[in-house]
Amino acid sequence: MTEHDHPHHAGTEESTAAQLWDDRYRSRPRIWSGRPNPQLVAEASGLKPGAALDLGCGEGADALWLASQGWTVTALDVSAVALERAASHAAEAGQDGNIEWVQQDLAAWVPDRQYELVSAQFLHTTLLPWQQALQLAAAAVRTGGTLLVVGHHPDGLPKWGNHHSPEQYFTAEEVAQELRIEAPEWRLDVLESRLRSATGPDGEAAELMDAVLRATRLAAR
Repeated sequence: MTEHDHPHHAGTEESTAAQLWDDRYRSRPRIWSGRPNPQLVAEASGLKPGAALDLGCGEGADALWLASQGWTVTALDVSAVALERAASHAAEAGQDGNIEWVQQDLAAWVPDRQYELVSAQFLHTTLLPWQQALQLAAAAVRTGGTLLVVGHHPDGLPKWGNHHSPEQYFTAEEVAQELRIEAPEWRLDVLESRLRSATGPDGEAAELMDAVLRATRLAAR
């Protein structure tokens, strides 16, 4: 399983989401596949490297791939356990000098700088509306930079896991409308629903559908 859904607590105690995810990561020596998300590879391979922000970085596969492509990466996650694991993987790969690991709950986060690439991969949660999380992602893209949003399309969800809260999933068109990805502030480069083959945590095979949006910021709002 390459994609990851990262809940971020939106209530009164920021520690709730951190504790939830720390416990989940401690339950297994590895939660995710260790491979970068395929839509990230497809969409970022042709971009000129610069400063990148990886939101909900988990065990660090996307951040490590970006660093290997020449990006300087800020990798953000709510779980200290995941970040410790990711930092260990980066050290093993010789990329620990190219990635800054930041523990942060998105519900309490405001971007304090902007990036050439902001990647938001599968930020699905019942604890924080996707609209809020992706607005934050868009706000962190500098002029000339790229916003890449990938998520589970509501019509192509995995067979595994709990998907009883349809409001946490979105189409690429819904993201574009919510974030107002339009001229003169944005150029919409990719707006697609893509099928792909995937394997679940217990070896289940499935055809999933990803919502993919890639856009270039042309001007500050």
